[in-house]
Amino acid sequence: MTNIIVVFAKMEDAKSIKNILVKNGLCVTAVCTSGAQALSCADGFHDGIVIAGYRLADMICVEIKENLPGGFEMVVMAPQRVLTDVQGSGIIGLAMPLKVHELVNTIDMLSQGIVRRRKKRKQKPAVRDEKEAAVIESAKQLLITRNNMTEEEAHRYLQKHSMDNGTSMVETAQMVLALK
Repeated sequence: MTNIIVVFAKMEDAKSIKNILVKNGLCVTAVCTSGAQALSCADGFHDGIVIAGYRLADMICVEIKENLPGGFEMVVMAPQRVLTDVQGSGIIGLAMPLKVHELVNTIDMLSQGIVRRRKKRKQKPAVRDEKEAAVIESAKQLLITRNNMTEEEAHRYLQKHSMDNGTSMVETAQMVLALK
């Protein structure tokens, strides 16, 4: 699920956008009327989408974008003449009057991109410090000498047992060393 924050100066505008999104199967995390509220909500998440009007009571959309956590995308809904002011600032503009399918398709597209980035982030291999690498290497050496395994077989053994037990490779290596 992608975190969607809707922020407009008028609460009725924000609720209207929320209702459109909900009717189209999207889940809205928060509805706000100020930039400070939106930023406060966004701070609780790593990524998401902020849908905003150009001008709020306390700041304009560019200021919100500058202060959002890195994983957030921003969509601004405003008249076309105003949207030219935000070009090149990492903000996606939707011209008013709004076409519902444009809004929904844009949010879907951004949401899919966020989900892909999350998956990519989870697939990155763990970065181990020297102590952890040394523990794994010691366990591999023990398996090699005691069980006549190759280095690759010892590595696979540790990997498989860590996955089977739901532990990290370091914890599995520590268990192997404890059974010396």
